[in-house]
Amino acid sequence: MQQSLLSGIIKVVREERMVTMKLVFCGACHEVTGSCYYIEACNKKILVDYGLEQGVNVYESGKVPVPLSDIDYVFLTHAHIDHSGKLPLLAAEGFNGRIFSTVATMNLCGIMLQDSAHIQEVEAEWDNRKRRRAGKVEIPPLYTVEDALSILNNFEGYRYGEIISVCDGIQIRFIDAGHLLGSASIEIYLTENGVTKKLLFSGDIGNTDRPLIRNPMPASDADYIIMESTYGDREHGMVPDYVKSLSNVIRRTFERGGNVVIPSFAVGRTQEMLYYMRQIKDDPKNRDLGDFPVYLDSPLAIEATGIYEESANREYFDEEALSLLEKGIDPIKFSGLNLSITSEQSKEINFNEEPKVIISASGMCDAGRIKHHLKHNLWRPECTILFVGYQANGTLGRALTEGCKQVKIFGDEIDVEAEICQLSGLSAHADVNGLKNWISNIERKPERVFVCHGEDTVCDAFADRLSYEMNLNAMAPYPYASIDIGTGIILTEGNREKIKKKEKSSIVSPKSPYGRLLLAMKRLETVVKHNEGGANKDLAKFTDQLIALCDKWDRLGLIIS
Repeated sequence: MQQSLLSGIIKVVREERMVTMKLVFCGACHEVTGSCYYIEACNKKILVDYGLEQGVNVYESGKVPVPLSDIDYVFLTHAHIDHSGKLPLLAAEGFNGRIFSTVATMNLCGIMLQDSAHIQEVEAEWDNRKRRRAGKVEIPPLYTVEDALSILNNFEGYRYGEIISVCDGIQIRFIDAGHLLGSASIEIYLTENGVTKKLLFSGDIGNTDRPLIRNPMPASDADYIIMESTYGDREHGMVPDYVKSLSNVIRRTFERGGNVVIPSFAVGRTQEMLYYMRQIKDDPKNRDLGDFPVYLDSPLAIEATGIYEESANREYFDEEALSLLEKGIDPIKFSGLNLSITSEQSKEINFNEEPKVIISASGMCDAGRIKHHLKHNLWRPECTILFVGYQANGTLGRALTEGCKQVKIFGDEIDVEAEICQLSGLSAHADVNGLKNWISNIERKPERVFVCHGEDTVCDAFADRLSYEMNLNAMAPYPYASIDIGTGIILTEGNREKIKKKEKSSIVSPKSPYGRLLLAMKRLETVVKHNEGGANKDLAKFTDQLIALCDKWDRLGLIIS
């Protein structure tokens, strides 16, 4: 569908035609993470977001078409690492420009980029130990803590709604996106050679009626809209009673004598979980739970919580949170909350046998202290692993939520015996209806909508939905697709070639257990062929037996139907 739509709108552009304003899609195209867009206008080179890719990459992407030292400005939607995580790389490459964001985003990046840099250094050192033992050349980290500290000097913080004159011909404005403290959609006004065009980058559009922060604010109009589609193919469903659902999970886990382990994004989701934990403890219906301990085991989450509590950031709060503060109630603090800052404090948690709630990062379980807690609790049937956020394809969190029965953590095979559950509807992203509602509130119909920041098929599906249900000129660009902002002409289609997975070549001995299993599989195939033409009753019985056997031994937890 998208192929034919794209072919129908692409026009031939002669090489000699001068393009003065250009937009290039560098990242988060047919992928959820790695947000990055490049703009040339008014003799300036601009990035909108510069984020790290997380999980499995479907397409080659993420490269900026000019040297990073040539970038003049960065307009940043929010602090999450998949939008901001490559910014320290700019410092490493000689960037000396300006980074525009909201004040809260600037403050959060002050801690998040240093944390990301620390992870880069630790992982590089870990890899280089192996490389040294193998006699291989060592590789440097993507960037260092020094780079992260350096790039923070380039930040400038602004308030929502403020018209910011960046330079001659370029103005921007931040609008509350309702996704994270300080998150924003960005309006960009470009004027060149008497032509003015307005671009609207949605950033991550927030879900409605969430704790602490306000709902997303709509923009008035735009010539081009670049919008996310993380949940562009599904609904969150009815909003559950989160306090009731959480307390039920905690109650049944504690009755088994286990721990509730919650992988949580350090910034945003963790503060929401603290908000709900306070409500659980304040609810008389939960007196049977007592003053149970809650461990917040993430230095980054602890620092982020401190930023949430700073009075300067209260302007981002919703009315309910502000009302609590006026009554002297801290929305995200309560009795029984334990902050684990040092690694020693983190280790002590798993030596404490008292049933407890452990909130730790990262939210997708691909890094951080959460991996240690999973290693200590996944194999215990009395425990519960509660997922409260999106799990990207290729992450450990995605594997667990899809029913994987065994995982490898720090080189050890861990059987998954704990209860795995998800708190439905608890998302910082708008669902498909929220996305449609956001764009339907834009008064003037845009010339074109570019759908990004979603999984491969989701981007296409949501673009089709906008085209046929809302009569919008929508498409899902591929990495490195580009357009002439002045005329709307598509300059390049982008890279449609998927990254090929490397196939493991290995010789399996027929005498090994796995080798015998492969021989048995071949024999089974022969037996199945020999039963062709058999009685339907016998074939049905044979099929049921095979399905039962597969269900028992399938390590990926797939359901055969």
